[in-house]
Amino acid sequence: MKLSWGHGLILAFITFGAMIIYLVYGSMKTNYDLVSKEYYKDELAYQSVIDGTQRANRLSSTVKLIQEKDSLVVRFPEEMKNGAIKGTVWLYYAPDARRDRKLPLEINGRNELKFGSSTFFPGNYTAKISWESEGQQYYSEQFIQIQ
Repeated sequence: MKLSWGHGLILAFITFGAMIIYLVYGSMKTNYDLVSKEYYKDELAYQSVIDGTQRANRLSSTVKLIQEKDSLVVRFPEEMKNGAIKGTVWLYYAPDARRDRKLPLEINGRNELKFGSSTFFPGNYTAKISWESEGQQYYSEQFIQIQ
């Protein structure tokens, strides 16, 4: 059977329409997570992040994230040892917000925070550590790969 140019044109339009419907359906199924649901409010408070980062950079050493066999250790600089530290560690996983973890800082006697890494999915995380010691706010951001 021989197709005329009219049939070919109709077949092209049907194929194009099916492709558009497939792309729209696929894009509606895609998960788009923002870094923060309250983006504008967080942006207004960003100056405190800048100030905290500058204070953290003036310390004798940086906050260190170390992955041991079965745990993840957050170690603070020596000058933080005698002060009471309170704050949070936010392990941010960019591709999927369901994998994010916010943990309170609970420092032990060796000036570190230790928690089991088995509760995390393997992947690349950004650790956003914000803490307060002796009335000063500090902030540090580091990349860590959990395996």
